[in-house]
Order: sequence, then C-alpha cells, then structure tokens
Amino acid sequence: MTKLDIQDIRKQFPILDSVIHGKPLAYFDNAATTHKPNRVVNKVKEVYETLNSNIHRGVHHLSNLATVAHEEARIKVQKFINAAHSHEVIFTSGATASINMLANSFGDTYIEEGDEIIISTMEHHSNIVPWQMICKRKKAVLKVIPIDENGDLIIEELDNLLSPKTKLVAVAYVSNALGTINPIEDIIRKTHANNSLIMIDASQAVHHFKVDVQALDCDFLVFSGHKIYGPTGTGALYGKEKYLNEMEPWQGGGEMIKSVSFEETTYNELPFKFEAGTPNIAGAIGLGEAIDFVSELGVENIHAYEDEVLKYATEQFLKIPGMRIIGTAKKKASVISFLVGDIHPFDMGTMLDKLGLAVRTGHHCAQPVMDFYKIPGTLRASFAVYNTKEEVDRLVEGISKVAMLFG
Repeated sequence: MTKLDIQDIRKQFPILDSVIHGKPLAYFDNAATTHKPNRVVNKVKEVYETLNSNIHRGVHHLSNLATVAHEEARIKVQKFINAAHSHEVIFTSGATASINMLANSFGDTYIEEGDEIIISTMEHHSNIVPWQMICKRKKAVLKVIPIDENGDLIIEELDNLLSPKTKLVAVAYVSNALGTINPIEDIIRKTHANNSLIMIDASQAVHHFKVDVQALDCDFLVFSGHKIYGPTGTGALYGKEKYLNEMEPWQGGGEMIKSVSFEETTYNELPFKFEAGTPNIAGAIGLGEAIDFVSELGVENIHAYEDEVLKYATEQFLKIPGMRIIGTAKKKASVISFLVGDIHPFDMGTMLDKLGLAVRTGHHCAQPVMDFYKIPGTLRASFAVYNTKEEVDRLVEGISKVAMLFG
C-alpha cells in the first residue's frame, strides 16, 4: 500500500481552488459526479484540436488516428475491469444508458410472459425504471430484495425470491444513497446456482476499489465515466461474449450494421453491434485518460485513503447534537447520508452552500430507500481522493452552525 500525496493530487484539480459565496469550496458531492483532473480535460481538448474525425469508417489519416485512440480507450476499460476481451466492452453515455440498453436487448432476447427479474430496495432509479418498463412490456414480474434498518440487504430473502422463472438479478455493488457495500460475491453465487444471470451496477464501486469481472464471474456490469474522474456522457456496459452475441441490438443505424438492404439487415460484430451512430469519441478517450489517472494512483490506495476519511467523518458527525446517519451498514463506501433534528435537508443544504460546502440533498434518485426510512430525503456527503480531513472539519463546523441557527 502506498501513501498518497493528497495535496499534490489536489493541485491537479483547479476547480478545487474555487471560491463560493466568498468561501473556499469544499466539495462533497462526489457520488453525483467527481471533478476532472487537468490531464483528462487536456486530453479531451487535444482530441478536438489534433485528431477530431469520425472513426472506423474513414481511410484518411485523422480518422485512423481517432480510431486507434478510441479503441485504445476500450482496451484500457477492458484491462481496468479485467474483461476477457475488449469486444465485451460497449461504450455508452453512462450507467443509465447501459442499463436501458441491457433491459431492452436482454428483454427482447430472453424475457417472456411470466418470467421474473430481481432488483433490490436500494437501487438507483436507473436500475429500477428500465426493468419496470420491460416487465410491463413483456408481462414479466419484478421482485425486490428488502433491506434492514442498517441499510444492509436482507440477503436471506434472495433465496426465497429466486425461482425457476428468474431470468436476471440486477443489483448495485454500492448504494449511492446509503454507501452500503453489498455482498456481491454471495449474490452472484446464489444467482448462478439458480441458473439465472446477474448484472452489477458498479457506478459507485469502480473508483473506490478493484472490480474484476472475471473473478466475480458476473454476466453484465455497468458504470459511468463521470463518477471516476472522467467526462460526463461516458460509460460502459460489460457483458460476457456469449450473451452479447445472442442479444438483439437495441438501437439501429450506422456503425452497428454489416450490410443493409430494404429486405434485410445484417448486424455488425461485437462491440459495434451495440454502438449505433457516431459515439462520444473525445469522451471515450477522456475516460481512458481518467482510468490511467486512477490506475496510476492505485485503486487500493484510493480505497484506503477514502476509508480513512470516511471513518474520521463518521466519528466527527456523531458528535453533532441531533445527528442521525441514515445507513449504518458494516461495510460502507465513502458516503454519509444524514439528517439533523427536524431540519429539512434542502434548508440545511442551502445554508451549507453559503459557507462554500457542497453537499447533495434530496432522495438521490433512490425514493424507495427514503420511503423505507419514512423520510423525504437526506443530506449526503460523499468523499473522493482529493477530500481532506480539514475539509471534513469545516463541514462539521458548518452543520453545527446551521443546526444552531435552526434552534
């Protein structure tokens, strides 16, 4: 394990020098999106300045350069998650697009009336709504793994939910609203023992700790680039070659075809079969640069540092009168959802912003979680590799001041 130089890391993120309402910015909204280091911003700029061209279909020099850079980025994603083949990596605009693509392609290929899909109570809306939609269209059944008061999955209930009709289990590796790290290995083992397939939403996982799709033996996995220090509008869907080959493509158009006539269309090979139209070329290359940034720091080193900050922040938060942390699972990523007394999260979040403290407020696209706890929403502080304990102290002081103002 290598000790990271956090101040040196912070210098790579000029936005962290921002002044908000006359106060230095302390940014704790990393579960929503992380900031981008200079090297990622410069890489995207470099693409547009030096090799901007459409990919794969051109024979001229710029097109060849862009194509090579784009496919090199795909290989970076492959190696980062340890996929067996680069063509098992489909570039998308993010986890939401990946799940929608999977829901439609998987659903059209495998789901029939009466089949079942299992998700969990703690899912982000992007891992709820697409499955509801495909279940409605196919007359399938959506089942839900419950959670307990700590924010842990009641994993024993999965045994009761699985049945011969279960086609897919789709669950988050880490809850964006609670920070809970789910026992993914156990879930995968139970799912495969039932001869069902599994999709992992790793949006809140890949930048916190090592994710190895072959070691996990998951069938599908999705993540967003903007949560791993990459550009917005980027992400990936990983799928085992066997299932991607069998699945029908969701979108039609250029790139995803081999031949088109008015009588019949033949689809392209993987991964292009699922990448209709001109992709976010600069974004994919920028995502590759972000993966280089994270890989060079070491995901294990990032996890160790963020865990240290999380433990410190949790200890300090619990000293605040009226503090209630929502989600107290034994295994957590660097997320704290909380309420203080009867103060509405929006009111406190607005006041904290005046102090230069950026936190997320609301239901965090996880309304079933809020319904479970019978609350309208929470404040959420989420930590990244560039956050410091000094910033945590500022946040604790800010929360205490706002709480005093509200009596």
